[in-house]
Amino acid sequence: MNNIKKISVGQLGYGFIKDLPKGKDEYYLRNKQNRSGITYRKLTALEIEILVRNRNTSDDWSNILVSNEFNPELVKNSSFFGLIRIGNLENSCLCFSDLIVPIGIYNSTIISSDFGNNVSIHNVNYMSHYILGNEVIINNVNELVTTNHSKFGNGIIKKGESESVRIWLELCNENTGRKVLPFNGMTAGDAYLWTRHRNDALLQSKFIELTDNQFDNKLGYYGKIGDRTVIKNCKIIKDVWVGDDAYLKGANKIKNVTINSHPEARTQVGEGCELVNGIIGYGCRIFYGIKAVRFVLSDYSQLKYGARLINSFLGPNATISCCEVLNSLIFPAHEQHHNNSFLCAALVMGQSNIAAGATLGSNHNSRGADGEVIMGRGFWPGLCVSIKHNSKFASFSLLNKGDYNYELNIPIPFSLISNDPLKDELIIMPGYWFLYNFYALARNAWKYVDRDKRKFKTPIFEYDYLAPDSVNELVNAREIIAKAIATAQLNKDKKSIPSDDAKLLEIGTTLLKTKSKKDIDGLEVIVTGFENSKRKTKLVKAYDAYHMFEKTIFMYGMEAALHLTENKKGKSILATLQQVKLSATNLTWTNVGGQLIPVKNVDGLLTKIKAGSIESWDQVHAFYEAESEKYNSRKDLHALSCLEQLTNKKLSKLTVSQLTTWIDDYYEIKKDITARIQKTRAKDYANPFRKMVYESEAEMNAVVGSLEDNGFINDQNQHIELLAIKLAEVKKQLKIK
Repeated sequence: MNNIKKISVGQLGYGFIKDLPKGKDEYYLRNKQNRSGITYRKLTALEIEILVRNRNTSDDWSNILVSNEFNPELVKNSSFFGLIRIGNLENSCLCFSDLIVPIGIYNSTIISSDFGNNVSIHNVNYMSHYILGNEVIINNVNELVTTNHSKFGNGIIKKGESESVRIWLELCNENTGRKVLPFNGMTAGDAYLWTRHRNDALLQSKFIELTDNQFDNKLGYYGKIGDRTVIKNCKIIKDVWVGDDAYLKGANKIKNVTINSHPEARTQVGEGCELVNGIIGYGCRIFYGIKAVRFVLSDYSQLKYGARLINSFLGPNATISCCEVLNSLIFPAHEQHHNNSFLCAALVMGQSNIAAGATLGSNHNSRGADGEVIMGRGFWPGLCVSIKHNSKFASFSLLNKGDYNYELNIPIPFSLISNDPLKDELIIMPGYWFLYNFYALARNAWKYVDRDKRKFKTPIFEYDYLAPDSVNELVNAREIIAKAIATAQLNKDKKSIPSDDAKLLEIGTTLLKTKSKKDIDGLEVIVTGFENSKRKTKLVKAYDAYHMFEKTIFMYGMEAALHLTENKKGKSILATLQQVKLSATNLTWTNVGGQLIPVKNVDGLLTKIKAGSIESWDQVHAFYEAESEKYNSRKDLHALSCLEQLTNKKLSKLTVSQLTTWIDDYYEIKKDITARIQKTRAKDYANPFRKMVYESEAEMNAVVGSLEDNGFINDQNQHIELLAIKLAEVKKQLKIK
């Protein structure tokens, strides 16, 4: 039976806070929250007479306070209960897009709420315990309510509540083993650090403590709606905090949510959306039948076209539409916009694009709901891909269409992963992106920077395909390839395989330096540990990939050298490089929510959190900012360390002759990459099967644009011309005595 109680009408709007601190009234938190600066007064007898004549009612007219510019003629057919405070009301209209509405309060029921200046409230069936800013428009809303225990989507508990009412986000794993508490301002880095280190009970308790310290646990905070926010044609809005300049239209239900919005980063929620227990960042767009429950949506991200986002964190500048995402932690610049794609129990480390038909992370192919998938930066599955728990992929892995029925662990980045159904083999093509699609790889790096809508680009999110995380994987991948080739050659020669990894690596490295491409490609190169099965896993194009990886690591190092010596003259160019202090600690990095940070620094942060010297999430975010400020210089040191490691030459002993040779080699690599970028795209214009849908080449150019007018390619060509001039000047300076 429904528990329906009867109370007197005189109680409606009062007693919001039951357990008041000594000397405080029930409005003490409300007064603290209301920062309008409006001076209120009691109604005059004439104003009360006008209000009554306009068919308004109040349980106590003395509890309606107004500003000096209040106009009672603009309040009609409304009921008021409890303490009501109303700002200026001018005899004017507010206009927003095609909506034009008179200022005032009309046909509404208002309970214990504050209004800023010149609000327009029409047909609000039930509004309780809200503080509104200036020039707010609320039109046709069924229910706009704040409860005394509202948390606005934050994973906290109020005074007297039990732990069981906390809202947790069950990220990365369906069995709740990596759950975190959401809070306003939470970053992907916060969520990442919290989902890791689960065996460290002290650290985990400190994360909860940081979150609890972020908020007041007192009962009785009111909901707020910021200046110039427009809410129209919505059904239920309960325990929702809304920032300035937001636009909510046609939502079915929004409950226990913070909606951040700002004049320069306006958030919009559209038709048919249902949002429960969440945090929405600045500048977000949420439209057309969205279902989101227990979620964090970071700044400048979008949910569209019936997407379902449940128990998940979506990073900045990401878009999810049409599909279903569950129990996932997603870093910045994620794209998933096909109706039949599914992502579950996944850590997606940014810059991914999930294709139609992809089912990633479904636990129906595991023994229990406890599997996980870790997808490195730039992960890209093809059409109709399905994978099995647990799986892990290095950066910029590309999965060919198919069902992958065994767990995968792919440590080689930039790889194309395929099934060979005829031979029942897993095929790995290392360096596919470098060898066959440099255009997409390079353009995507540019594209993600262009799409980063943040006003202030801090912390720095790494979008370049060559960065400390991916280059470390390249270094490791060259060793994997070399040892696999050594094993293949020894098997072919029917020689024993040495148990010493270093010896095997030495043999493979020698083979790759002395044997021809034809000889290496003729080997059956098998790797182990990539798939949890008894079938073979083959490497193809291993020779090309190994040498291409060498070139890209070298290019990465040389770009740091040139950056470090920019604007240097004569002898100071060489001296600058000779004096660089490098250390092995430069080499180990981790991706913390899209921001790359040395592992030792992250470990230092966690130690401080456990020791109590970091006591708030604001201090954690200050750490991210400090790391971001040092990122580019540290990235240069990482690149130079990789250059030393690759060339086996110490920068401290670098000569003019060696540096000049390096510069020449670097320019040849850059020219080759520029040519590969154009060649990749040119294939689309030469392919007769792509051209056959057009009546002529002119029509094709009109539809897709001509190759000659491709802005990205033209930028690359211009860049290589300018680079030639720059490098010539550096070489000239090196010759100056």
